Amino acid sequence: MSNIETRWVARLTPTPGSSVEALLGLPMGLDVWERHPDALIVAAGEAQLAELERRRLARVERLVTFSEFQARARGPDNAS
Repeated sequence: MSNIETRWVARLTPTPGSSVEALLGLPMGLDVWERHPDALIVAAGEAQLAELERRRLARVERLVTFSEFQARARGPDNAS
């Protein structure tokens, strides 16, 4: 059994009663890539995202795994 946690690129949309600023202030170690008025784009582990959902602080949309993102960024000519 592997202890490697899946990392995701995800969109976090604050739930009612929360805000982008509140999400940014959480001590969760989120790797924020983009900040928008109504959402954040982050790289985060599955446990971090699940905790945000469990606490109902954000709606989490998992866009792509981090490894898939890296593969796409390398492009078909540089995949190795």
